[in-house]
Amino acid sequence: IYNEEDILKGKLELLKNTKMVDFAMDVHKKLYPEIEVPESFRAKRTEVVTELKGFREKCNPVVEVFSNDEEFMKLLQDHSYTISPVLRNTECSYMMTVMMQPDTLDALYDYAKFQYECGNYSGAAEYLHFFRVLSPNANDQKLESALWGKLASEILMQNWDVALEDLHRLREVIDNNTTLNVVEQLQQRTWLIHWSLFVYFNHPKGKDDLIELFLYSPQYVNAIQTQCPYILRYLTAAVIINPTKIRRGVFKDLIKFIQQESGAYKDPITEFLEHIYVNFDFDNAQQKLRECETVISNDIFLVNSLDDFIESARRVIFETFCRIHHRISISMLSEKLNMTQEAAERWIVDLIRTALLDAKIDLKEGHVIMGVQMPSVYEQIIEKTKSLTFKTQYLMQNIEKKANMQKSSRDGN
Repeated sequence: IYNEEDILKGKLELLKNTKMVDFAMDVHKKLYPEIEVPESFRAKRTEVVTELKGFREKCNPVVEVFSNDEEFMKLLQDHSYTISPVLRNTECSYMMTVMMQPDTLDALYDYAKFQYECGNYSGAAEYLHFFRVLSPNANDQKLESALWGKLASEILMQNWDVALEDLHRLREVIDNNTTLNVVEQLQQRTWLIHWSLFVYFNHPKGKDDLIELFLYSPQYVNAIQTQCPYILRYLTAAVIINPTKIRRGVFKDLIKFIQQESGAYKDPITEFLEHIYVNFDFDNAQQKLRECETVISNDIFLVNSLDDFIESARRVIFETFCRIHHRISISMLSEKLNMTQEAAERWIVDLIRTALLDAKIDLKEGHVIMGVQMPSVYEQIIEKTKSLTFKTQYLMQNIEKKANMQKSSRDGN
């Protein structure tokens, strides 16, 4: 899509603000093979190496204890980020006191940041973990920054399981942080929404968590509505990609959300779903599906899900069309699904074989005859109670807000 030379120039410009000097020199050589690497790069490399030696001297005692002591190694495997009272009372307590000094902790934090800027993300994640374990103040702003840094490091190393854990932990920290005002909390949640896309679209179970966070968590729904309505693209894609594993009611809730924000944001993916479930306009839905292919092919988060999206989107068209009609021409279906008649017939047969469709094919007439699908008692109960959690959370928020206002009024008097 983009010129390779322009990409290299952008990469070099970006690397100038980091400590990844060797990487920058390699890019410079590739971009300008006939020009000698500027002396400023070599001088900066010397400066970075000197800085690295200084950090190693300051932080080496902490790193050695964590690396060699069995008790501390057990602590590292405990993701609660707390030091147990038992450990505090052992013979290591003196060493713990030394390591928990503010100067030592600040040096460890700066060392982790230095490692991140050098591109050593595994080292950055490790030292940020040390910092969080040792820091005695759970509400320290640096602790929150350390967790953001660790999440970024795990994403860059593509450790999706650990990144998902860090994402959940960071969400908990943001939601429970009473020192932030409303605007700051909104900003933090907006950042979390954007960073979460890296994890949710690469972790096998990420799309389920994405739907729960973006569609059923009131604070994050509010952040999307006020700060980033374009996130609806990813929520819609996540719902479409895996429709057989989620409740039917999710589509209804999503459509309501899309319609509410249609004035602020719309794209081929959201419009595709609107044409299917609101307008029942299958011709325009087919056109939007073609546009979706172009959009997804150029989207960094969705590009790997293109085949799954197209397959699931066709199924959504087919299932919705079948709810309206009892007997359907295969030739008509092939046009709606943008497939050849032979491919459409095989596709429908596969759906029937895998028990995803209650139907039979009349080959003589070239028709698909749909069976009657009645929702089970279990599905009916879920459908009627699905919004209770959301409504309860919303009610609790309003009660808490009113109580805080009354408390502030009393304190003012």
